[in-house]
Amino acid sequence: MSRILDLDSSQLATLRGRELTASVAQSEGRAVVAEVWANMSMLMSAHETGGVSNIEVAAAFGADIVIINAVETVFDGSRWNLAVLGSHDSVTGIADAVGRPIGVNIEPGRVPELRKATVENAKRLVDQGVALLCVTANPATGATLEDIARTSEELRNGLGDDVAIWSGKMHMAGRIEVLDAARMAAVAEAGADGVLVPLPGTVPGVTREIAADAVRRIHAAGAIAMGTIGTSQEGSHRNLVPQLALNAKEIGVDAHHIGDAYVSGSMDPEFLYDYSVAIRGRRHTWHRMGRNTRKRG
Repeated sequence: MSRILDLDSSQLATLRGRELTASVAQSEGRAVVAEVWANMSMLMSAHETGGVSNIEVAAAFGADIVIINAVETVFDGSRWNLAVLGSHDSVTGIADAVGRPIGVNIEPGRVPELRKATVENAKRLVDQGVALLCVTANPATGATLEDIARTSEELRNGLGDDVAIWSGKMHMAGRIEVLDAARMAAVAEAGADGVLVPLPGTVPGVTREIAADAVRRIHAAGAIAMGTIGTSQEGSHRNLVPQLALNAKEIGVDAHHIGDAYVSGSMDPEFLYDYSVAIRGRRHTWHRMGRNTRKRG
């Protein structure tokens, strides 16, 4: 399995399922994941050019994988209608257009029907070409970590082994609960092949020691860990990047998630760039950025 670091845009566009998870694991903590609201456009230019989509901005600044939040705002059950990128009849078409694997957030909490983490919805999304299912909980939706673990087990049983299911919390989602190592690891034991771990410094009470213990347990269960920034710090000053990024490397996460809460449903692209440089250096960051337009046979 090739490292996600080494793939060009045409190869990334076809990466999905367990192959995607394995490619991230091979990259030794240097995979970057950006979450976006795809029905918004970060950079609005003159009408002649039509603007730039959030997905394109994330790809341009170094993201290897893009996850769409609030899927019901761009998907009606059969077609995808995205800001700038237009209408597509599958996620495969979106991935081909931007040269990235595309994941979606689905949830067990109080959310619109098309975002619910049911086996039926998940099968529809996988058939559409979604590269990974991120089972999580948006603010005020009320889901617990146990809800997410139970849902992950149901999805794994209903979808089989070849679907990427990355699950967990990046904030409290309206429920005050302890995000400890054992409860995070239980998500992997329930069937997720990737588990979300809030980075130390992003969620109250998640220390380096707790996060590192969680990652060790997640790895022992055979899953990868995705360190998350999901508390709007993706829009904070860029001088915060070294602390978050080096904490993430220290605790041992395999992938680094940067959330969508800067402006217009995206991260600060310069924050994303600086974070990428911090965890994998200029060489791999520029390699990812520079190969956006190179498509090999």
